[in-house]
Amino acid sequence: MTRLSVIGFDADDTLWQNESFFRLTEDRFVELLADHAEGEHLKERLLEAERKNIGHYGFGIKGFMLSMIETAVDATDGRVDGHVIGQILEMGQEMLRHPIELLPHVEETLGSLQDRFPLILITKGDLLHQEQKLAASGLGEMFAGVEIVSEKVPGVYARAFQGHGGSERAMMVGNSMKSDVVPALEAGSWAVYVPHGLTWALERAATPQGHPRYRELPDLSGLPEHVASVAAE
Repeated sequence: MTRLSVIGFDADDTLWQNESFFRLTEDRFVELLADHAEGEHLKERLLEAERKNIGHYGFGIKGFMLSMIETAVDATDGRVDGHVIGQILEMGQEMLRHPIELLPHVEETLGSLQDRFPLILITKGDLLHQEQKLAASGLGEMFAGVEIVSEKVPGVYARAFQGHGGSERAMMVGNSMKSDVVPALEAGSWAVYVPHGLTWALERAATPQGHPRYRELPDLSGLPEHVASVAAE
């Protein structure tokens, strides 16, 4: 019996671009409120609003929009006008309409693995928007299952992999140390970290150096070889 029976993949910034759109919008937000606060200070206030609001709004663009509005109200002592609020809403709507940009080696890597292992997409964020992005990506048929969750913790991975031999025979692949790597290892799975050039501050965590089931790859092109080595051990 092979040691590996299922592979999970994160979506945002693992399969397609995501964080870059948030950074660009954040820069536009700073320019919009330049008369009220210094740029770095405003970004810090926005990050704190996001941190506080995750429990209320969850992850994704809609929560980001609401956090920008809250930060604008705070930064202007409640004097922000409707035009500014309208521009913030427009920026968020542009993000929601942005086309999917697949990252390098995604299609060929998924294609080489889908005939050997069931692939499961495990992503967090707004349900409707994540479903729309998956449909627009053209990758939907490559996945045997899709899990869109509010947060990634060990129990989520245990449940996602339960019908495929369990988490101890699973591998999770993603760009977030906090969400894709650490909780998957805690669930007993293998975990592969594929860093993205941009990482949201709230997705950072210590690297599990020396963990026997942890591996870092520069991109997805090396994943099939790593999977083969794990399955053959």
